[in-house]
Amino acid sequence: MIGNFVLVGVIGYLLGSIPFGLIISRRFAKVDVRQYGSGKIGTTNVLRTAGRKAAALVFALDLLKGSAAVALARPIIGEGYFEFSTFHWGVLAAQVIAALMAMVGHSRSVFLGFKGGGRGVSTFFGGLAALLPPVALFGGEVFIIGAGLSKFASLASISAAVSTYAIVIPLTILNRFPVEYLIYTLAGTVMIIITHRDNISRLWSNKERKLGDQAQSKDLTPTAPS
Repeated sequence: MIGNFVLVGVIGYLLGSIPFGLIISRRFAKVDVRQYGSGKIGTTNVLRTAGRKAAALVFALDLLKGSAAVALARPIIGEGYFEFSTFHWGVLAAQVIAALMAMVGHSRSVFLGFKGGGRGVSTFFGGLAALLPPVALFGGEVFIIGAGLSKFASLASISAAVSTYAIVIPLTILNRFPVEYLIYTLAGTVMIIITHRDNISRLWSNKERKLGDQAQSKDLTPTAPS
């Protein structure tokens, strides 16, 4: 059973590692998105570099990575579980592991030399949509409102992630939701904050790029295409 959990984590990581942002930006705009703007391969940088259609496709595919990782965990684990201390680790724990590993893969892709990935927001919400759809919808609404009011995708992303964790706390305490949901939203939120630390610094110094700003190649020293 432990081997199955390891397998779930590996599959989640490999799914998350697929660099859709790089693939799509090359297909639509003939550019290496890592050489522009933030150097990331996520939706926001693709939007600034390759346009709306490319960004929408990247967003959907990055969401799918998180959802697919969760979906594939169930047939691998089945009804099995193993006990760790007082916890019974079953399919829900495996799904959480798969989704979190997909986020790790997205940010530290093996196909990109473990660097130059995305920040993991879309993949986080893809996993959450498969695990807890109403909370994912709530977080998505927070993102839309935050982005509309502030024009900062980074601030909206962090706010959306934090809001999912905040709402799962009372659901866990009062409604006895499985603690695995709380673990996922907490760990995912921490990962998103860490991957946005450069954005947080720019927000603090009033130098953050707004939605609609075009990415400039001079923002980042070019890296050799892989």
